[in-house]
Amino acid sequence: MASKSSARLAALTVAAVCSASTIVLTSPAQADSVRVHDIQGSTRLSPYAGRQVTDVAGIVTGVRGYGSSRGFWIQDPRPDADPATSEGVFVFTGSTPKGVAVGDAVTVSGTVSEYVPGGTSSGNQSLTEITRPTFTVVSSGNEIPAATTISARSVPRAYAPEGDAEADGSVNGLPLRPSEYALDFYESLEGMNVRVADARVVGASDPYTELWVTVKPRENANRRGGTVYGSYDSQNTGRLQIQSLGRPADFPDANVGDTLAGTTAGPLDYNQYGGYTMVASEIGTLESGGLERESTRRQSDRELAVATYNVENLDPSDDTFAAHAEAIVRNLASPDIVSLEEIQDDNGTTDDGTVTAGATVGKLIDAIVAAGGPRYDWRGIDPVDGQDGGQPGGNIRQAFLFNPERVSFTDRGAGDATTATQVTKVRGKAALTHSPGRVAPADAAWEDSRKPLAGEFVFRGRTVVVIANHFNSKGGDQGLTAQYQPPSRSSETQRHAQARVLNTFVKDILATQKNADVVALGDINDFEFSTTTRILEDDDALWSAVKSLPRSERYSYVYQGNSQVLDQILVSPSIRWGGRLSYDSVHVNAEFHDQISDHDPQVLRFRP
Repeated sequence: MASKSSARLAALTVAAVCSASTIVLTSPAQADSVRVHDIQGSTRLSPYAGRQVTDVAGIVTGVRGYGSSRGFWIQDPRPDADPATSEGVFVFTGSTPKGVAVGDAVTVSGTVSEYVPGGTSSGNQSLTEITRPTFTVVSSGNEIPAATTISARSVPRAYAPEGDAEADGSVNGLPLRPSEYALDFYESLEGMNVRVADARVVGASDPYTELWVTVKPRENANRRGGTVYGSYDSQNTGRLQIQSLGRPADFPDANVGDTLAGTTAGPLDYNQYGGYTMVASEIGTLESGGLERESTRRQSDRELAVATYNVENLDPSDDTFAAHAEAIVRNLASPDIVSLEEIQDDNGTTDDGTVTAGATVGKLIDAIVAAGGPRYDWRGIDPVDGQDGGQPGGNIRQAFLFNPERVSFTDRGAGDATTATQVTKVRGKAALTHSPGRVAPADAAWEDSRKPLAGEFVFRGRTVVVIANHFNSKGGDQGLTAQYQPPSRSSETQRHAQARVLNTFVKDILATQKNADVVALGDINDFEFSTTTRILEDDDALWSAVKSLPRSERYSYVYQGNSQVLDQILVSPSIRWGGRLSYDSVHVNAEFHDQISDHDPQVLRFRP
């Protein structure tokens, strides 16, 4: 799903206020002196949006002098009695604030604005700000207002209210009910100084000095310390993103299962990369949870081991080949067949028409040998330049690695980027007209997306058809903290179409040979409980083998503190019911700050 995203880094430099991302409300131009809680109001939109305010009093609780959203937070030390109205607000200065420091008592005049991180088309909630400010420091060295504790007891169990049908499902105009809904609770603290205590890490530190914690460590927990996303109703209310208001060098390198012991505190912000975020001026002491990378068992002589591994835009210039090889040899126990996703062409993102990937795959194969593994052979099909999505110029595709000492590949009329493989019958058994071949590459379902790669393998005299996939990403979906509840998942439309194409292809194989062994695997970019998966499984043509694991162990990816399934291995009925199936999600990447890919590989073992 995710990749080495220069796009996000670029997004961080976008101006913090622009007409495309600021909600403009028509109202009188001038307001008398008001308090912060008056500005925040009891809904998500300020009743003063678009109006000038004067002499808003508060204590400075944080100063942000970096990034695109520079300014400072103020909080009124004399709160009102309404739990729905926040006492804090962000003052957007645009440039590094001068002449103001934490502990200053200030009065601020300016324009109240509702800024939508990511732009109004993102569906995100808005952040109430005072923009174009002038301010006066009244006194310095004041004690800042005590931080409000966010805890398992204070955060409600329900995540969000149902959006207003008359407002296209938006929650913006609904009265905040902070004792009933988690999103309302967080909104009621927007801009305020907040704290968490002894918070468990559920999303590892990333290169942007961010991590995720939970204040509800028992909420959908797994044995490795994470928080599992097991349904669309399991948004996990205790999750909170932590950024640093201090030096990036001081930010901890945390893994899932670690703890920020003691107090972590700072103003509560809202951004496009996770919604409600504590910008911490104080970070607890990192205590290791002792998380270690997993290793799966080696397959027996009679078991075929098939794996899927998204290697995250691998190209010859990367320095991760030895680490990937170690993962394949040590942690995955050298599977017989490996479906690789996100293999880039031989010069990576250089956009010069290159589409071959022999150098990329060859360098990985050599690294596997150096790590003590077998010398894998490989098969793949070069895409048409620029037609399969991913990083521009990278031409990502799937590729098969296979151990020729254990399995053989049936080369039959090798296909190309635009020629579809079909199902035929050879000596009474289902076969592919092109092996390797692509499944329906001209179908609109695969527009600007990776086309499935199919191939025939033979293990102990039995043919297994393997189909490597990388479905459309979730880009464009609204976030869990969106103003629209439930949020829209627009990217599903293309994945549903892709799932129907693949399901139909598998049904063609099974109609030709009822007991055919078929494995469809890869980065499906969707959950095991999703409609995408149900379409893949339609009429029992396939079954997602990750569902053989306990619910708390079903995950291959960690996103915004949610451990979730994106990578799957689906099998035909003959494998599900007759192959003594063994499935393992091998956690070597997604939970670690020093990951070499954002995906964990999956391994299936069975007896054909």
